[in-house]
Amino acid sequence: MSAHHTLFLTTSTREPGQVGNTEWLARQAAATLPAEATQTWLHLARMDLPPFVDQRHTAGTYAPPEGDMKTLLNATLAADHIVFVAPVYWFSIPSPLKTYLDHWSAWMRVPGLAFKEPMGSKTLSLITTSGDRAKAQPMIDSVVLCAQFLNMRWGGALWGKGGPPGAVQADAQAVAAAATHFTDARGPVTVPPI
Repeated sequence: MSAHHTLFLTTSTREPGQVGNTEWLARQAAATLPAEATQTWLHLARMDLPPFVDQRHTAGTYAPPEGDMKTLLNATLAADHIVFVAPVYWFSIPSPLKTYLDHWSAWMRVPGLAFKEPMGSKTLSLITTSGDRAKAQPMIDSVVLCAQFLNMRWGGALWGKGGPPGAVQADAQAVAAAATHFTDARGPVTVPPI
């Protein structure tokens, strides 16, 4: 049996070379994974993500993805656990993550590609930061619903107090939660109350 494989999708649009609060918190959590576990980190804002063209009710199918989209598809299918590393932008997910998620609709309709069924064996979780935990809840609920739609296991949301660079490092509760985020036992997908 192969070692557990975690895919971290960093979705911030922060300029290259800058590690934001969310990625910093995610890297604290990732440091707790077993040494033999595989980690793949992809930065969506640095990839060529074409806009999703909705042809579900016209052509009904999609061609196999190419370029960076093929890289993303292969990484998604290879992972046991997918982690969205996504700061809250306008009470929602960053635009590169939304584009990636929209392409799930295409991947479910590529002839000969098994996508929806294998996704049901994976875990999805979220690591996020924002200025206010309550205002992050709509985004968290949205990601939970994405997991639920594909029958994925929900691995939980890790939230930290964001804001200016380095702010989350002063959030002792978030830093402590990062140390156990990947070891906490999680149950089936449920939509948390708002």
